[in-house]
Amino acid sequence: MNLTLKIWRQANANDKGKMVDYPISNISPDMSFLEMLDVLNNELIEKGESPVSFDHDCREGICGSCSLYINGEAHGPDRLITTCQLHMRTFKDGETITIEPWRASAFPVIKDLVVDRTAFDRIQHAGGFISVNTSGNTIDANTIPVNKQDADDAFSAATCIGCGACVASCKNSSAMLFVGAKVSQFALLPQGKVEATERVLNMVKQMDEEGFGNCTNTGACEVECPKGISLENIARMNREYLSASLKG
Repeated sequence: MNLTLKIWRQANANDKGKMVDYPISNISPDMSFLEMLDVLNNELIEKGESPVSFDHDCREGICGSCSLYINGEAHGPDRLITTCQLHMRTFKDGETITIEPWRASAFPVIKDLVVDRTAFDRIQHAGGFISVNTSGNTIDANTIPVNKQDADDAFSAATCIGCGACVASCKNSSAMLFVGAKVSQFALLPQGKVEATERVLNMVKQMDEEGFGNCTNTGACEVECPKGISLENIARMNREYLSASLKG
């Protein structure tokens, strides 16, 4: 395959940045998208040019690092996959592919295609956990029965990998699908109900302080989410937030 890549290049957070065209040839349809970028970077290094910076880690669709906006879609044109799971057979020979970083004020660009997503970490630190004292002797396993539907929904919410595709695909750069998933995975289980009130209040407060936009229910986040996180989690978070606000 012969392709033309239009890639966002930005030397640092203060650089204006621009799109740069890179022709690339002899790309196998069986390569992953990140492997194709590896080939490009090897060519750039051999020419003495600066390689394109992009995030990656596991390359197995688990870590959520591969945050690329490809032809106007988070993680590219396929559904329920991350960028590292996207293969070049999805594209046509001779095609021009536009590659950009996530575009959100809460995710400032660090370099090229790499953005700062520590805003998600700060939201997690605000309440996305259960406080359990694990020091001393091993505690017995929790024996509280959990309704199967609640358990299934909690596990579904917990599959969120925090990649930020929901933010990147939302016209308002909202993080409510991410926060909704992190709230839901605890709100549905008895272990999470002890700190439920302060959890949702603190996480939503931190989300707002980070500068994410509001949800207007267009549903783009659910469509682009590589793990298929449901909009129901946003509704659940809103109910949890209303209930916590009334208690306060």
